Amino acid sequence: MDSGIVVSEGNPEVKNEIRNEEEKLLVVAHDGEVKEIAVLTEFKKKRNQIQVSNVKKPFFYYYNLSKRHIKQYNEVELSALGMAIPTVVTIAEILKKNGLAFQKNLTISSVSLKNGESDKLVMKPKIEIVLVNAEKIKKISTAPLSEES
Repeated sequence: MDSGIVVSEGNPEVKNEIRNEEEKLLVVAHDGEVKEIAVLTEFKKKRNQIQVSNVKKPFFYYYNLSKRHIKQYNEVELSALGMAIPTVVTIAEILKKNGLAFQKNLTISSVSLKNGESDKLVMKPKIEIVLVNAEKIKKISTAPLSEES
């Protein structure tokens, strides 16, 4: 890998960028040489994913958004880091208690993030809860079975 070329808009050394199947960022310099700059790990946000924060929006914003996502997509994935985890758990439990959702999946992990002030890697806990529409589950589970004679 060549770290001598910095990819940015207006960089005179870079003629164009090419992204290949392996998500590697390649650049073609003016001399025609293709150089691999970095392996990309792009995060593609799912439509039904809600990233919950405990400081950006109030609790009821995320609760109402979760209810809307369950009705629209029949599934919602709530995810949070650190101190926002209790908010996600509370939302999930209220939705389950009110009969709006069933829990499909629960994932806990930790991620390492750079601390903004000291550029040190800090480990943070992460939770992802996938909830499905309870009405759809009820319809499937209460569907009449065909009798075989």
